[in-house]
Formats: sequence, structure tokens, C-alpha cells
Amino acid sequence: MGLSCGIVGLPNVGKSTLFNALTASAVPVANYPFCTIDPHSGIVPVPDHRLGRLSAMYQTRKTVPTTVEFVDIAGLVKGASEGEGLGNQFLGHIRSVDLVVHVLRGFEDGEITHVHGEVNPLSDLEVIETELLLSDLSSLSARLPKLEKQWKSAPKEQEIQKPAFTAILSALEEGKPARGVQLDPLAESFRKGLGLLTDKPALYVANVAETEVRSPSKTVQRLEEAIGKRGGVLIPICAKWEAEIAELPEEERAAFLRELGLDRSGLDRLVTEGYRSLGLVTFLTAGEVEVRAWTVPQGTTAPKAAAEIHSDIERGFIRAEVMRYEDLDRLGSEKAVKEKGLLRLEGKEYVVQDGDVVYFRFHV
Repeated sequence: MGLSCGIVGLPNVGKSTLFNALTASAVPVANYPFCTIDPHSGIVPVPDHRLGRLSAMYQTRKTVPTTVEFVDIAGLVKGASEGEGLGNQFLGHIRSVDLVVHVLRGFEDGEITHVHGEVNPLSDLEVIETELLLSDLSSLSARLPKLEKQWKSAPKEQEIQKPAFTAILSALEEGKPARGVQLDPLAESFRKGLGLLTDKPALYVANVAETEVRSPSKTVQRLEEAIGKRGGVLIPICAKWEAEIAELPEEERAAFLRELGLDRSGLDRLVTEGYRSLGLVTFLTAGEVEVRAWTVPQGTTAPKAAAEIHSDIERGFIRAEVMRYEDLDRLGSEKAVKEKGLLRLEGKEYVVQDGDVVYFRFHV
């Protein structure tokens, strides 16, 4: 499975610039609203230093990272939930992504107009969140008559679904996103079926000037505090820098980042926080033929992880031979790990952990 991130925000906040930098694309960028109309998408390999280390260790012929998809979605404006601007398209496209990345403008530039006439990222965030909330409220109102009919003929479903529906509706009416509502585990599939925009995990990116990546302005600090109160994470990124990083050969990027005083790129930070928000982990397979990264949800058992490789492996699953990447890295070879007794044999109940290097045994 991969990670799909929808990049959203008001017009002229730097969404397309950031998208181009992250995906090495050439989406048009212009100083006017709705330069982006149809969504653009790009598949990006997920940076993972473990792959390079394992590839060198196994002298593999092929290295395959896991991937993340970024989707550049048209700018939203106030009234989008009622069809203003490209609102209906915007709200429709956002339903298809796993994670919403809110891009908020934190830089001043007299040559780049702001749709509201001033740079105020906290106000911009409130506009976006309000439109998503209003869209969800409208969606629930439209669905309620049909649900009430279903509940009359299915009292057991009503017992589970109606309290969940009421709790989510109450939260939205109070201006709170659906994702923060705690429900009975039995109601989670019902919740997912509602397809609410505010139920999707969210990350927040402040597109800032070069000088503010390491030393955020008071405006960005206030934004970070406000997002923290929402339980979110703000990632300051300079889209201009990301564009420069993207143009460099892979071997020169680390040195460039060090010159900027950064330990990793914006893509690295986005992916790391995205995986955390969605509860994803990466396990690895390694051998002379191929080293590959695989993405699964936290809590995935060994047979289900094996199914990511091939359904036949899940059906014929015997056991998983598991090493920790940290042990391989420290000891330098699979042989050394085995000699230290650190290779484990795990059965069907084993839950795969991030950084597991796994070999699956199975019946053909």
C-alpha cells in the first residue's frame, strides 16, 4: 500500500511550487487564483537510508523503495462548500486522498498577491477548516433521511450507528473536526463509510521565507501554537529551498542540507509525519536479487504483511524469519546476526514492526 497526500490551501500560497519541488514536476505556477484547475499527481519514492545500507550489505541487483503520492488540488476560497470558486471540484478531489496536507502562506512577497489581501496563515486555516466542516455538515444532513429509514428496519445497526452519527454531528456543529470524535470500535466501519473530509488525518505546512525555516516568525509561532491545540503538527518548509534541493543529484543533497542547517528535507519530514498520522510502518525484504520496502498499517500480522508481496505467500504461510534492521546495521551481515542468535522465528500471530527485515517461509 502507498500513501496518498492531497495538498490543499487557498490560492497563491505555494501549493504548486511545493508540489513541483517534491515530485520534480512542472505544474504551471502563476500569480493568480486557480492556476491549478484539474488535480495533478506525482509518485515519489520515500527516502529511507536503510535501503542503501541493506543494498550494499547484500550486494543486491535491485533496490525498490516504497512510494508516496502527492496530489496538487485546486485552491479553495471562502464559500467553497456552496460551490464558490472551484469548491465542488476541490471538495470532490480531497475525498480520494488518505491524508490532507494544509499549505499555509507564511511568507511576505509584494509581487505575489494574497486572495484576502494580507498574509495571515491562521485566518487562512480557519477559512479552509470552516469550508470542510460546512461540507461535512451538508453531507450528513443529506444522508440522515436515508439512514433513519435503514435504522427502522435494522434496530441492531441503529444501536451502533445512531449514537455515532449524533456524536459526529454534534462535534461538527461545535466547529470541531470529525477526526477528534471517539466512537465505539463497532462504529468505526460506519464512520469510514460516511466519507467525511474532516475525518481524514491532517498535516500542516507553513510555506515560509528562507530565513524562517530555522527561526520561525512570531506569526508562524502563533500558528504552530494554534495547530498544537488542535492536536496537529506544523512543518515549516521553504518551497524555494525544496525546489533547489530537488534539482540536485542525490549525492549532493545531504551536503546542501547541511549548508542550510537542516538535517533532512521537507519531503522527509512530510513523509515521516504522514506515516505517523496514518499509523503506517515499513518492513523490509532483502537478498541478492532485491532489497525492497513495504508499507503496512500498524498492527499488521505476519501473514497479512506477506500478502503485500503476494497472496500465495499469505495462503501458504509457514513462518516469518525476522531480523531487526538495527542489528543488521550494527553487526554488518545476516551471518553475524544469526551467529548472535538475533534472528527470530515468528508465527501467524506476530505483529510486524517498523524496521523488521523479514523472510517469509510458505508452502507452494
